[in-house]
Amino acid sequence: MISVAVPLLLGCALDAWWGEPRRFHPLVGWARWAQWLERMLHGEHYAILRGGLAWALAVLPFVAAAIGIERWLGESIGWWLLSALGLYLSIGWKSLAQHGQRVAVPLLAGDIEASRHALSMIVSRDVEGLDEAGIANAACESMLENGADAVFAALFWFALLGLPGVVLYRLSNTLDAMWGYRNGRYVRFGRVAARMDDLLNWLPARLTVLAYACVSGSRNSARSSLRCARVYGSRWKSPNAGPVMAAGAGALGRQLGGWSSYHGVRQWRGQLGEGPPAASADISRAITLVNRAGLLWVAAILGVVTIISALN
Repeated sequence: MISVAVPLLLGCALDAWWGEPRRFHPLVGWARWAQWLERMLHGEHYAILRGGLAWALAVLPFVAAAIGIERWLGESIGWWLLSALGLYLSIGWKSLAQHGQRVAVPLLAGDIEASRHALSMIVSRDVEGLDEAGIANAACESMLENGADAVFAALFWFALLGLPGVVLYRLSNTLDAMWGYRNGRYVRFGRVAARMDDLLNWLPARLTVLAYACVSGSRNSARSSLRCARVYGSRWKSPNAGPVMAAGAGALGRQLGGWSSYHGVRQWRGQLGEGPPAASADISRAITLVNRAGLLWVAAILGVVTIISALN
């Protein structure tokens, strides 16, 4: 099990040291391949099958390559380094916190315009006209949800299946971000991508709920976190994002969700959590919650690896 523990720690250390690659990220190049597949295969007839084929061609060859390289290198130092690099490129732990702070710092200083601009880099909703509470609400939701997507699910699949697992998850999750929209072009073509992402995130999302509750800081906060995930999370449009954000809202003691505008259309998205609306200081609190949960995940994975190694 050392083949998991060493690259796990090294990959997280690389992320903590460097953060997101500044010049070129391999996912950018891969996304061009996915975009080419979408242009070639998109069509009105058999759209779901076309989308499924596009998903398979975009994801499975790279998973197969990771499996092949793993068998070729075995449990060598080269494989550890390659696995650590793959994990580093698949998680966005440090960059998530940095994006959140770019929203929080100007908001605390009263610079609403700068905070709105930073927020527009991480959310898909309309940010024009948002006040402090609206910005804080959106940023907290983004931190909590992306903690599950960008960090915890990647760690889960790496711990379970190594480099092939994290490649499968990260590429599937990226395709959902590209094709998983319920609009005219992607409502059928992107269905397989959206369902695969839901499937791969289902268990990590529930474990994230437990992690948010465990690191919430008190027994009452933990109970609130679990209750909010159960009561409000099930009503959300996303089966995974809802429980995660509701659990985080409960841990923070804040009410998230509510009204929001997308492409000029105002929508009621439901309530998440209980308590007063989010304020500017709550963005940093959400980042801290994600960081604590991440450390808990790493410790739990290492603990499980140690127990399995001892039993063997």
